[in-house]
Amino acid sequence: MSRSSYSRAITFLASVAIPPLGMALVWARSRMGVFKKALATLALAGLTVVYLAAFFGLRMERDGTGIWPMFYFGTRESHDRTLAESRERQQRLVAEPIPESTQAALEVKAPTDAPAPAAMKAEPEPAGRTTSAPAPYWTDFRGPNRDGHYREMEILTKWPEKGLQELWRQPVGGGYASFAIAGGRAFTIEQRRDQEVVAAYDMETGHEIWTNSWKASFEESMGGPGPRATPTWHDGRVYAQGAEGELRCIDAAAGKTIWSKNILRDNGASNLQWGMAASPLVVDDKVITLPGGGNGKSVVAYDRLTGEPVWKALDDQQSYTSPMVATLAGRRQLLVVSAGRAMGLTAEEGKLLWEYPWRTSYHINAAQPLVVSGNRFYISAGYGHGAAVVEIAPEGDGFSARTVWENTRMKNKFNGAVLHDGHVYGLDESILACVDAGSGEQKWKGGRYGYGQLLLASGHLIVITETGELALARATPERHEELARFSAIQGKTWNNPAIAGGKLLVRNAREMACYRIAP
Repeated sequence: MSRSSYSRAITFLASVAIPPLGMALVWARSRMGVFKKALATLALAGLTVVYLAAFFGLRMERDGTGIWPMFYFGTRESHDRTLAESRERQQRLVAEPIPESTQAALEVKAPTDAPAPAAMKAEPEPAGRTTSAPAPYWTDFRGPNRDGHYREMEILTKWPEKGLQELWRQPVGGGYASFAIAGGRAFTIEQRRDQEVVAAYDMETGHEIWTNSWKASFEESMGGPGPRATPTWHDGRVYAQGAEGELRCIDAAAGKTIWSKNILRDNGASNLQWGMAASPLVVDDKVITLPGGGNGKSVVAYDRLTGEPVWKALDDQQSYTSPMVATLAGRRQLLVVSAGRAMGLTAEEGKLLWEYPWRTSYHINAAQPLVVSGNRFYISAGYGHGAAVVEIAPEGDGFSARTVWENTRMKNKFNGAVLHDGHVYGLDESILACVDAGSGEQKWKGGRYGYGQLLLASGHLIVITETGELALARATPERHEELARFSAIQGKTWNNPAIAGGKLLVRNAREMACYRIAP
């Protein structure tokens, strides 16, 4: 064998065995043309990806554009095992007796000049139970008014250099739900193997208190597996919507099912391409859902205590926004955005009050609308569509809807915006931007956060980026001003953050964490 043939053979074998080494050998060959080297490099890069996927668990997801890849290591099977082991450890902690030495350490000492009370030993709280539960506050998707605004208390607006204080973190099941928080517990919905699981977690420790599950496994190519809709807490009950239509009313204390319906089967509706994503809305004595069925079964209200249908209305194909309660032009109403229009409905009987055409590419409306004044609301969509402010006014026996402004200065794809001092702040596709709510004028655009989510608190924007970083920016129309940023959780993050009692909860399809955000 000639020297050149031997060299080619060595290069080939090295490339097959260790592709990165093969790349180095290819570029070291002096007699090989640049074009051939480039082709060989591409082939070896592809082989490297194959090896990483086969032997090291490399996986790829698509980002919010639907085009660019996001890589991570770990299979669903390995993650499911890690999650199961985590929850088993928590159950053992609850079941294990507390050693006498630990009990002695927990003993409360009375002052030496005071008589000892009859019982001074502090009984340790079981995992999953807090000593005092604050009043329910963040009980809905994106907060009390579904507007992404945290008003319960002031937050820390000067973050430590290394980021907020982490209280706990742990693995979580798949999906894109956020949290409802009440009674010292955080409620979310996850995918665990072939089941959708509603779980209650202790806010202090992160320990799982109870789960309520059913067999369901929704998955699509862009977002992957898991339920999409955030549970709602109301009056001691959790209302959870699965990606394939299962709606359950669950006792928030014990986790037992009170009633259940599959809103798709119940209303002759087909599932959406990206799954059921509308968070159930409790209004008065009703739960408002958006199955999107024909023949007057698009918007459906169930009795919140029994699950019996109260009224059914409209024929719209639904999309991915959640219904809201709003007072517009002096009338309390339901604000609903379907695949083709925004509309106001009476909560009492589902009567249509007004409509506003809002058709986008692929019939996708996924960003929450915002009430911006007593008679105006803001609406936005991605895919190049843009945003508008719509004014509702009394007209005859009903109401009219007219465009105040519409442009492409803000394109919220599936990321809700927030309102502060007459300005709307949101992710224009993947870049943070500010527009004047009155005129639609863009004040600034800057700072890349991917297709993350944001909240408003204490005049500041709390942004969770698509890659799991937490950022703090000032909510001012003057300029984009980011104040802090740190890595909070790992992996693609499309889930909305949640805040209650000065604690910030973040999660994605793999991990959840709690940070102290109170001063």
